[in-house]
Amino acid sequence: MENITLSNGVSMPLLGYGVFLVPPQEAEHCVSEALSVGYRLIDTAQAYANEEGVGAAIAKSGINRSDIFVVTKVWISNAGEEKAARSIDESLRKLQTDYIDLLLIHQAYGDVFGTWRAMEQAYRAGKVRAIGVSNFQAARFFDFAHYVDIKPMINQLQCNAMIQQTGIEPLLNESDTKIMAWGPLGGQGVDSILKNEFLSNIGNRYGKSGGQVALRWLTQRGIVAIPKSSHKERMQQNFDIFDFRLNDEEMKTIATINQHDTGTINFQDPQFVKYLIETYG
Repeated sequence: MENITLSNGVSMPLLGYGVFLVPPQEAEHCVSEALSVGYRLIDTAQAYANEEGVGAAIAKSGINRSDIFVVTKVWISNAGEEKAARSIDESLRKLQTDYIDLLLIHQAYGDVFGTWRAMEQAYRAGKVRAIGVSNFQAARFFDFAHYVDIKPMINQLQCNAMIQQTGIEPLLNESDTKIMAWGPLGGQGVDSILKNEFLSNIGNRYGKSGGQVALRWLTQRGIVAIPKSSHKERMQQNFDIFDFRLNDEEMKTIATINQHDTGTINFQDPQFVKYLIETYG
């Protein structure tokens, strides 16, 4: 496993297992399988309603807690300093842990500054080792990062070979904020990465699949990838990407297949924002 170092010196695995859309009743089993494969980064969220399953799997794994990197996120319904602080303690309880390795603001709406103050307090108290944001687009990220005391260490974005997020990278670099990729193997509105002939042809040179090439391309850019699968065989395949390295020419060539640099979800669409706030705020 390869790691990156966050701005505060915390080391974070470049590959993890995401549990978005994993049903609560299946989360413990899926995370247990992922840990058995070798994953040591698990990404969950309050909104996924499966933190308890994640916590149970980790507690029963027999793996030292210090060897597992746990990520969760504060949801819109818990926005604001007081509510966010309570929700952090609730996440700690559900995850059966004394600390969270990385805590993110899940969406860029609601009282994000109040939420961040609660997260900064949790960070200083040792309840959280690193803090960041998720789905903060360029302008929103700049405004937010400009006014907070502790700069976000991560911005989790929709990011893959077809959605490369190159436009926001210079802005993130100003605050030494790393990208964490959700949907690293595709998603809504993106051509199938797993079936992409161009990526498959590169993979053939290494005895790898197109999906493995796509994940390797992200990690070689220093982007944390969190693929999700309920099948152990696919978990293993996604994990087996560190025994080869793409050359400079292959990295540059893959960069040319970018389709939607900022993603397929318009997080600044008023109707989308209205839906999130009225439904969950």
